[in-house]
Amino acid sequence: MRRALIGLGLALSLSLPALADETKEVGHVNTALTNLGLTRSHRVVVERFDDPKVRGISCYISQARTGGLSGMVGLAEDPARFSLNCTATGPVQVAQNARRGDNGERVYESDTSLFFKETRVHRFIDEERGVVVYLAWSTKLVEGSPHNAVAIVPIR
Repeated sequence: MRRALIGLGLALSLSLPALADETKEVGHVNTALTNLGLTRSHRVVVERFDDPKVRGISCYISQARTGGLSGMVGLAEDPARFSLNCTATGPVQVAQNARRGDNGERVYESDTSLFFKETRVHRFIDEERGVVVYLAWSTKLVEGSPHNAVAIVPIR
Protein backbone atom coordinates (compact mmCIF):
# COMPACT_ATOMS: atom_id res chain seq x y z
CA MET A 1 0.00 0.00 0.00
CA ARG A 2 2.80 2.41 0.90
CA ARG A 3 4.58 1.77 -2.41
CA ALA A 4 1.34 2.42 -4.29
CA LEU A 5 0.94 5.80 -2.55
CA ILE A 6 4.55 6.75 -3.29
CA GLY A 7 4.06 5.73 -6.93
CA LEU A 8 0.86 7.77 -7.16
CA GLY A 9 2.60 10.81 -5.65
CA LEU A 10 5.48 10.49 -8.12
CA ALA A 11 3.11 10.13 -11.07
CA LEU A 12 1.14 13.22 -10.01
CA SER A 13 4.29 15.29 -9.52
CA LEU A 14 5.52 14.38 -12.99
CA SER A 15 2.21 15.38 -14.57
CA LEU A 16 2.14 18.87 -13.02
CA PRO A 17 2.99 21.87 -15.20
CA ALA A 18 6.42 23.45 -14.99
CA LEU A 19 6.08 26.27 -12.49
CA ALA A 20 8.41 29.17 -11.87
CA ASP A 21 11.75 27.74 -10.75
CA GLU A 22 12.38 30.38 -8.14
CA THR A 23 10.21 32.90 -6.40
CA LYS A 24 12.07 35.67 -4.62
CA GLU A 25 10.59 38.09 -2.12
CA VAL A 26 11.64 41.53 -3.28
CA GLY A 27 10.26 43.29 -0.22
CA HIS A 28 7.25 43.97 1.95
CA VAL A 29 5.48 46.70 3.89
CA ASN A 30 3.73 46.22 7.21
CA THR A 31 0.12 47.36 7.00
CA ALA A 32 -1.08 46.78 10.57
CA LEU A 33 0.60 45.88 13.83
CA THR A 34 -0.69 42.68 15.45
CA ASN A 35 -0.49 41.55 19.08
CA LEU A 36 1.45 44.65 20.15
CA GLY A 37 4.28 43.72 17.81
CA LEU A 38 4.88 40.32 19.39
CA THR A 39 3.91 38.49 16.18
CA ARG A 40 4.33 39.17 12.48
CA SER A 41 2.29 42.17 11.30
CA HIS A 42 -0.21 42.13 8.46
CA ARG A 43 1.72 42.98 5.32
CA VAL A 44 1.79 43.33 1.58
CA VAL A 45 4.56 41.23 0.03
CA VAL A 46 6.13 41.73 -3.42
CA GLU A 47 7.59 38.60 -5.03
CA ARG A 48 9.36 38.08 -8.36
CA PHE A 49 9.19 34.99 -10.52
CA ASP A 50 10.48 34.17 -14.00
CA ASP A 51 8.47 32.18 -16.52
CA PRO A 52 10.26 28.84 -17.02
CA LYS A 53 9.28 28.64 -20.72
CA VAL A 54 9.62 32.28 -21.76
CA ARG A 55 13.09 33.73 -21.42
CA GLY A 56 13.49 37.45 -20.84
CA ILE A 57 10.33 38.04 -18.78
CA SER A 58 10.09 38.63 -15.03
CA CYS A 59 6.77 38.98 -13.24
CA TYR A 60 6.11 40.77 -9.98
CA ILE A 61 3.10 39.94 -7.84
CA SER A 62 2.05 41.76 -4.69
CA GLN A 63 -0.21 39.97 -2.23
CA ALA A 64 -1.72 40.70 1.14
CA ARG A 65 -0.46 38.38 3.90
CA THR A 66 -2.22 37.93 7.21
CA GLY A 67 -0.11 38.44 10.31
CA GLY A 68 -0.68 37.53 13.92
CA LEU A 69 0.00 34.18 15.49
CA SER A 70 -2.03 32.28 12.88
CA GLY A 71 -0.07 33.98 10.09
CA MET A 72 3.27 33.14 11.71
CA VAL A 73 2.47 29.42 11.92
CA GLY A 74 0.82 29.17 8.49
CA LEU A 75 -2.78 28.74 9.60
CA ALA A 76 -4.16 32.12 8.51
CA GLU A 77 -6.24 32.67 5.43
CA ASP A 78 -4.77 35.46 3.33
CA PRO A 79 -7.16 37.81 1.51
CA ALA A 80 -7.66 37.06 -2.18
CA ARG A 81 -6.22 40.43 -3.22
CA PHE A 82 -3.17 40.90 -5.39
CA SER A 83 -1.64 42.88 -8.23
CA LEU A 84 0.49 41.63 -11.14
CA ASN A 85 2.99 43.28 -13.46
CA CYS A 86 5.35 41.58 -15.91
CA THR A 87 8.17 43.17 -17.85
CA ALA A 88 10.76 42.25 -20.46
CA THR A 89 14.18 42.00 -18.83
CA GLY A 90 15.96 40.98 -22.04
CA PRO A 91 15.11 39.53 -25.45
CA VAL A 92 11.81 37.61 -25.11
CA GLN A 93 12.09 34.03 -26.37
CA VAL A 94 9.08 31.71 -26.15
CA ALA A 95 10.04 28.03 -25.94
CA GLN A 96 8.52 25.72 -28.56
CA ASN A 97 7.00 23.56 -25.80
CA ALA A 98 5.20 26.51 -24.17
CA ARG A 99 1.53 25.54 -24.18
CA ARG A 100 -0.68 27.49 -26.52
CA GLY A 101 -4.45 27.56 -26.63
CA ASP A 102 -7.48 28.74 -24.70
CA ASN A 103 -6.43 27.34 -21.29
CA GLY A 104 -2.88 28.66 -21.34
CA GLU A 105 -0.34 27.21 -18.92
CA ARG A 106 0.08 27.70 -15.18
CA VAL A 107 3.44 29.31 -14.37
CA TYR A 108 3.03 30.33 -10.71
CA GLU A 109 0.98 29.44 -7.66
CA SER A 110 0.97 30.52 -4.06
CA ASP A 111 -1.05 29.00 -1.21
CA THR A 112 -3.18 31.64 0.48
CA SER A 113 -4.83 29.40 3.05
CA LEU A 114 -4.22 26.06 4.69
CA PHE A 115 -6.94 24.44 2.58
CA PHE A 116 -7.85 24.84 -1.07
CA LYS A 117 -7.20 28.54 -1.74
CA GLU A 118 -4.40 29.64 -4.04
CA THR A 119 -3.31 32.54 -6.18
CA ARG A 120 -2.34 31.26 -9.63
CA VAL A 121 -0.80 32.84 -12.72
CA HIS A 122 -1.46 31.41 -16.18
CA ARG A 123 0.38 32.35 -19.36
CA PHE A 124 -1.35 32.81 -22.70
CA ILE A 125 0.43 33.50 -25.98
CA ASP A 126 -1.37 35.84 -28.36
CA GLU A 127 0.63 35.16 -31.51
CA GLU A 128 -1.71 37.29 -33.62
CA ARG A 129 -0.73 40.42 -31.64
CA GLY A 130 2.79 39.26 -30.70
CA VAL A 131 2.35 39.41 -26.92
CA VAL A 132 2.53 37.15 -23.89
CA VAL A 133 -0.42 37.58 -21.54
CA TYR A 134 -0.28 36.67 -17.84
CA LEU A 135 -3.51 36.24 -15.86
CA ALA A 136 -3.37 36.14 -12.04
CA TRP A 137 -6.48 34.74 -10.37
CA SER A 138 -7.65 33.40 -7.06
CA THR A 139 -9.19 29.97 -6.65
CA LYS A 140 -11.57 31.54 -4.10
CA LEU A 141 -14.83 32.75 -5.57
CA VAL A 142 -15.91 36.17 -4.30
CA GLU A 143 -19.52 37.03 -5.10
CA GLY A 144 -19.56 34.52 -7.97
CA SER A 145 -16.22 35.31 -9.58
CA PRO A 146 -12.56 35.25 -8.55
CA HIS A 147 -10.33 38.30 -8.16
CA ASN A 148 -8.01 38.58 -11.16
CA ALA A 149 -5.36 40.77 -12.78
CA VAL A 150 -3.70 40.84 -16.23
CA ALA A 151 -0.21 41.81 -17.43
CA ILE A 152 0.98 41.88 -21.05
CA VAL A 153 4.53 41.79 -22.44
CA PRO A 154 5.32 42.25 -26.16
CA ILE A 155 7.42 39.62 -27.96
CA ARG A 156 10.09 41.51 -29.91
